[in-house]
Amino acid sequence: MRDGGDGCAVERAIGELDLRRRVRPLTGADTWHTHPEPALGLAPLVFSDGPAGVRGPGWDACDTSALLPCPSALGALWDEDRVRRLGELLGDEARRKGVHVLLAPTLNLHRSPLAGRHFECFSEDPLLAARTGAALIRGIQSRGVAATAKHYVANDSETQRLTLDVRVDERVLREVYLAPFEAAVRAGVWVVMSAYNKVNGTTMSESSLLAEPLKGEWGFDGVVVSDWGAVRSTAAAALSAQDLAMPGPGGPWGEALAEAVERGEVPAGAVTEKLRRLLRLATRVHALPAPARPAAVAPAPGALAGAALPSGAAAEAGAAAAAPAACAPQAVAPTAVPLPYGDLAGAAAAGLAPAGGGPAVAGPAPASPAEAALGAGATGGVPPVGTAAVVVALAPGAPVGVNLPAREPAGVASAGGGPGGGAPAGGGAGAPGGGASGRGVSGEATGTAAGDEGAGVCRVLREGAAASFVLLENRGVLPLDPGSLRRVAVIGRHAVAPRVQGGGSSEVFPHRTVTPLAGLRAALPGRVRIAYEPGPQPAADPEPVGPRHARDPVTGAPGVRLRVLDAEGAELATRAQPAGRVLEPELPPGAATVELTTLLHPDATGPWTLGLGGFGPLRLTVDAAPVLEGEFPPGTDDPAVIHVRPPLHTARVHLTAGRPVRVVARRGLAPGTGRATVLAAAPPVAGPAPASAAALEAARGADAVVVVVGTDEGGESEGRDRDTLRLDPGYGRFIGEIARANPRTVVVVNCGGPAELPWRADPGAVLLTWFPGQEGGAALADVLLGRAEPGGRLPTTWPAALADAPVRTTRPRRGVLPYEEGLHVGYRGWLRSGAAPAYWLGHGLGYTTWEFEGIGRPEPVPGGYEVPVRLRNTGGRRGREVVQVHLARPGSAVERPARWLAGWAAVEADPGAAVTARVRIPLRALEHWSARTRGWELEPGRFTLLAGRTAGDLPLRSVLDAGAPHGS
Repeated sequence: MRDGGDGCAVERAIGELDLRRRVRPLTGADTWHTHPEPALGLAPLVFSDGPAGVRGPGWDACDTSALLPCPSALGALWDEDRVRRLGELLGDEARRKGVHVLLAPTLNLHRSPLAGRHFECFSEDPLLAARTGAALIRGIQSRGVAATAKHYVANDSETQRLTLDVRVDERVLREVYLAPFEAAVRAGVWVVMSAYNKVNGTTMSESSLLAEPLKGEWGFDGVVVSDWGAVRSTAAAALSAQDLAMPGPGGPWGEALAEAVERGEVPAGAVTEKLRRLLRLATRVHALPAPARPAAVAPAPGALAGAALPSGAAAEAGAAAAAPAACAPQAVAPTAVPLPYGDLAGAAAAGLAPAGGGPAVAGPAPASPAEAALGAGATGGVPPVGTAAVVVALAPGAPVGVNLPAREPAGVASAGGGPGGGAPAGGGAGAPGGGASGRGVSGEATGTAAGDEGAGVCRVLREGAAASFVLLENRGVLPLDPGSLRRVAVIGRHAVAPRVQGGGSSEVFPHRTVTPLAGLRAALPGRVRIAYEPGPQPAADPEPVGPRHARDPVTGAPGVRLRVLDAEGAELATRAQPAGRVLEPELPPGAATVELTTLLHPDATGPWTLGLGGFGPLRLTVDAAPVLEGEFPPGTDDPAVIHVRPPLHTARVHLTAGRPVRVVARRGLAPGTGRATVLAAAPPVAGPAPASAAALEAARGADAVVVVVGTDEGGESEGRDRDTLRLDPGYGRFIGEIARANPRTVVVVNCGGPAELPWRADPGAVLLTWFPGQEGGAALADVLLGRAEPGGRLPTTWPAALADAPVRTTRPRRGVLPYEEGLHVGYRGWLRSGAAPAYWLGHGLGYTTWEFEGIGRPEPVPGGYEVPVRLRNTGGRRGREVVQVHLARPGSAVERPARWLAGWAAVEADPGAAVTARVRIPLRALEHWSARTRGWELEPGRFTLLAGRTAGDLPLRSVLDAGAPHGS
């Protein structure tokens, strides 16, 4: 054994275990835990989804998390040091939540702009994805938490993702799709996740690619965990290099694997090697030997509510009362831990839930050692798991409708806090879970580490978001001068309900969400008047009910009342929930129905859209009158759909402003349908003509206009690919009208992947903010007002129109998805096609200008070459620029892209100053994979070096003379 511990003693203990005890730890104990093994001193390993936050073992709106910018934003940083620091933050969050293994980063590529999970990946380029991913891994694992390189491999789209067969040749695999995973292994990653899909006919949990190159050639000595449910066989998966099947306790291993060993189908040594790898991982994350549980120390009352925040954030946060009772359970019958996909019998068999209806202790969870560690500033080992996080909740009786107004009162509010400024006290999705749908509707602070640590987290997230923003267009409008502003118009629903994260398993319930409107109010001085108008509303599904409209009928607090009922309708358990999206309600024995009830307070009169999400028998009533009822079986077995984003079934109901109604949503529990339940509502939408007219009026009278647009909830999510890159079709004409009314219009684009922007030449500036995480609104204010530079550079080439993109298809034909483009992914495909995109890889303007003055000859260094590139800051303020160096090989004997990214470096300089970027070119960048020799080869001869700021703007040239072929 390596990495500490008494290896000899562990080996002796393994030898003393019988076959079934060796097999047992190789399948999960439940959805997020592995089995303990007392004879080895092995504690359960705790897993959590990533990569934009650490949700922890379960989906609990009361257990909030720090929410980072999405991974495509991290790719836009082109900054490994900042990515590493963000990885350290994730590692700290994992320790706080008692998580040993974080399922991040996602190292798949932006092959097609239609990929639904585009936001969760770094780049179209394998080198940029590799270096960014390696930096994040180093940061996470520096905290004693395992990172997970996923999804190995070619899991680059969502359509039929559980079964599709990707056909890709060996060279393309090696040079493009495997390259980020190889870099992850070189960075020392401790876990690799095998994907759902097949590659060249074999499902990845049975693929020979797990052995070679992963464990053999690359020397990966960690654990290969399956994607959840991706192990489909007993012997075939066990004979491959698959080590751990998740989740459990069911599945194709367990007793079936022990019997396969006894029949001689699987060598006993293969099982031992898998267990040995699991123990090595446990040693690395301090779960072997199992840690003693320290005494819990609860934070002082109000400690989290009074956490210090970054400059200006106090105004954003507003006043929030420390009222964790809003999330406390009130059980009236035996309760149990969250179960694996609703598997009651399996959990009882695993010893995690009472079998046969036996009693369990109900009531609030104890304060966790993680909380105590935060209060003391400890940085010790990973704390034990299974304890609840402390949150700050809204006070019962907070006023209804104070947040997310359809329009500002009288159309105007003052900036800088106070009435109409900052975030309202006691409202908004600042309540725990309010941003659960991926949207945020408040500047509320809702549960973060105490004191300076909480401030530090917010600061890192705020600065990281600003550094990722990409200035796509600027015609002298940005940055805005706060001293010249008297009136600012903020337009668009995304200004008050931004998308702060993508959809699917990566979602977390953020500590807080700072919206664009709240961020600007907090940043601008009080003399500046802000007019908000929603503008024409894009068609979208209703959002889960939250503090704006919903009140718990029992306590009067913002939120909903969750009840779990038996088959006779008797109440088994009840709990307050801050919002109407409940994904993993605890199910006591005998549970048959999940019920959500709220007093809905309409703030507008007209036809409201109510929605109920879930599967099986569904019933929705308003004041006891049924408005929706039926049987809704799942049309898929995709876990992201069943357990995370069940489709909404809707009904229209006429409601009157100021007259509350009692809304009750019920779903029956049936095998294979999960237990996720969503109660949603949307107010009447004003017609596009009056909404546009009001927005235009606000724009004409403003010194500056900020229009915020973006994708809708269904547009970018795990489990489905996109059908289009278009934003709402009404945006084009509307943005043109606003820009003509006021040339000082800035359009902020809030999305995780490419979008068509046919109006991009109309406004004074276009700023891409991605899914910016919880501090997005504060970061946006920093960038708009020039306090921070928009430091992002596109990690992916954006088409002007989808039809222009050289690689579009994500839909398999008869279950097969051929990667026919071969090596020509992303900008490489654009170069081959000769078409011009809207924006090349690396595009981003910043707030200064640069001139590329010269490139020197490459200098040999260990492992490759170093290329000096000289450039000068020709603008009026200090700035940062990214220097790309590409390689080309005209007349090559092997097929190659027209050119390919070989290295990059970032530089900073004051106005007028020259600086030299020294760009490292690894030897591998010159090599190609030979399927004939099954190795890397260097074609001798002359390569062309090209340097510049984007893949389409490389004005400097030099040459590099390569030597004789050799392996690397």
